[in-house]
Amino acid sequence: MKPVISKPRHAIMVMILVLTLFSFGKAAAQDKNQVVRIAKLQIDPAQLENYKAALKEHAETAVRVEPGVITLYAVAEKNNPTHITVFEIYANAEAYQAHLQTAHFKKYKSTTKDMVKSLELVDVEPIALETKMKQ
Repeated sequence: MKPVISKPRHAIMVMILVLTLFSFGKAAAQDKNQVVRIAKLQIDPAQLENYKAALKEHAETAVRVEPGVITLYAVAEKNNPTHITVFEIYANAEAYQAHLQTAHFKKYKSTTKDMVKSLELVDVEPIALETKMKQ
């Protein structure tokens, strides 16, 4: 019998944290200076594929070129794919502020401004971000 999850957002949050476990180092996870947040977005259904492409390009670039960007995970709800959740970890507040000033972030924001119907940013405090590194 499958468990019933009454809150889809809770399921997404759990999934994001599980993903984090697979790629985020234990020592880094314990850094109290990190900025950890969740972005909850609703995307215009007619623009969903374009939005996903822009987000993927942005996240890949940010993780590749910004040393202060530790993690950017983006997921869509299976039953409501226009609901996107992004789990973000930055080395510190300065890294987060620097991220907001990069050309690739500004490109992402300008490209997607008419695609995003709503955005909620939630600052969170990590409790346990443990991982097993790939061998």
